Amino acid sequence: MPAQAVTLRHPDGRPKRLKDKLRLALRVDRAVKLAWVSGPRHLIVTLVLQAVQGILPIVNLYLMKRIVDAVAVALANPNPMAHIHQAVFLIVLSAVVAMVAALAGAVAGLVSQDQSQRLTDHVQSVIQTRALELDLAHYENATYYDIMHRAKREGAGRPAMILSSLTGLVQNTIGLLAILGLIVSFSPVMAIALFFAATPVVVVKLAYSERMYKWQRERTNTERLVAFYDWMISGIRFAKEIRLFQLGDLFRSRYGRLRVQLRRERLDLARKQTVAELVAQTAGTATVFAAFAAIARGAVVGKLTVGAVVMYYQAFQRGLSQLRQILVSLAGLYEGNLFLSNLYEFLEQKPQVVDPESPRPVPRPMVSGIEFHGVHFRYENNNHEVLTDACLRIAPGEVIALVGENGSGKTTLIKLMCRLYDPTHGAITLDGRDIREYAATELRAQMGVIFQDFAQYPVSARENIWFGDVIRDPRDPAIEHAARKSGIHDTLLELPKGYDSTLGKWLEEGEELSFGQWQKIALARAFLRDAQLIVLDEPTSSLDARSEYEIFCRFRDLLEGRSAILVSHRFSTVRLADRIYVLEHGRVTEAGSHAELVARGGTYARMYELQAAAYRES
Repeated sequence: MPAQAVTLRHPDGRPKRLKDKLRLALRVDRAVKLAWVSGPRHLIVTLVLQAVQGILPIVNLYLMKRIVDAVAVALANPNPMAHIHQAVFLIVLSAVVAMVAALAGAVAGLVSQDQSQRLTDHVQSVIQTRALELDLAHYENATYYDIMHRAKREGAGRPAMILSSLTGLVQNTIGLLAILGLIVSFSPVMAIALFFAATPVVVVKLAYSERMYKWQRERTNTERLVAFYDWMISGIRFAKEIRLFQLGDLFRSRYGRLRVQLRRERLDLARKQTVAELVAQTAGTATVFAAFAAIARGAVVGKLTVGAVVMYYQAFQRGLSQLRQILVSLAGLYEGNLFLSNLYEFLEQKPQVVDPESPRPVPRPMVSGIEFHGVHFRYENNNHEVLTDACLRIAPGEVIALVGENGSGKTTLIKLMCRLYDPTHGAITLDGRDIREYAATELRAQMGVIFQDFAQYPVSARENIWFGDVIRDPRDPAIEHAARKSGIHDTLLELPKGYDSTLGKWLEEGEELSFGQWQKIALARAFLRDAQLIVLDEPTSSLDARSEYEIFCRFRDLLEGRSAILVSHRFSTVRLADRIYVLEHGRVTEAGSHAELVARGGTYARMYELQAAAYRES
């Protein structure tokens, strides 16, 4: 959060004193900057139209006084119709002013709506940009999800609300200044009474804005849990298990209980605010009628004409309304900036994996390869090391395999090599230089990686493969070449629209594939990438035996001279590697070829024999 804002806030996010609240209410610069970037011309037009809307009602108020007085003069004359022309002229002029005001209001509404949509889209884009800049460490922290949830909830609409409060403040301030000039000319005391009539309602709004802000921060985790239950109930991810284990009613009841809890708490706050505002408005109403009595007395004692009575009474009513709107706008600015701080709390999250100021070019081709030097790593908020003193090497053109039980650190090692994280201790080098000396995006461009939980995009089959290297033309023949290499080409040709068929059942006319076929799509995505290193994390876990056999019989041809890392529990795959590394509890305990490790009789040999025996028995 910017330094200016930090000084205004408690540790729980609330301002300290009334003057701090006012300062926060006037911190409109953040929302204005967002509005300016999203549409500068719209912002200028909106402010001009709001100024016009603030002035024209005062003009009409003055014209109304002149009309009433002109009618009164005409009625006092023996021949009223001979003197009515002035009143008619003023009525026509008043109608013109009213139509101009209506036109300005209509145009302002359209411009404001367009500006609001542009601002919402811009803020969403800013949130998405920051989310893409952050590294994986943030996504493994529950606090980050709370921060992101609040940013998404408030970031979309809150800047537009602040802008609306700001433009309303401009319009009503201009109008109030003109009205105050009228009221002060009659009675300075009545001008003071305006503030007493309008202030209580705003004080109530300020107090309950703060309470709502605190309540929403405290309930962020509950709101995310509600959203998660809704996602499980209505999405495809859990659909099979929910039906097989009859979990639907259980999750729906939990969702319902949480929604009832949130609704009751929110309604309780709203009920208390309504009662407090009713009391405040009662005090304001009493002040209004006291002012009306003072204006009536002025007419009785002959200080005011009938037109002046109408003008001053309407001026007081309008002035009270505009002052309330000004104070409500200030309260809205305070509330908006209070909640907008949730957006900036998210935007100030910093990535932990950062590029050097002057990154070195990534070597192409590699000369000595990639090497891990005593690498240690632990995830944030976890005292357990996932990798401890890990040492291994991948030479150019070499195929290595990583073997170990689940949780032994195989996938983490790959994430570190791709600089999705940085080691806690130790270093990873590429051609002898620490990979932190290279730009992360350029480093990753040299790696084609398919993880176990690869993505299934609801787009065409062609795009699903093309995403592996979007620098290429989407119609590049290399896409079909990659599909042939992974063994999915013939399947795609059989789809209704071939490579242009939409995959998955998320969208209309989507064609669903088996998980094994999706895995071949993912393999094609990795093969398409013009990378020096291919990383396959459980690459054939969902392929049938024949498909696996076909791919790995020609695996080295598929690599086309590139290095590769295989992570697999299938030793039929692992044994094809030039060198195999065995990981146990985050440590590399064995390294060598398949034959060497079997001959050594260690952990690898025991694991291999267990799997071979299972195949023999089957």
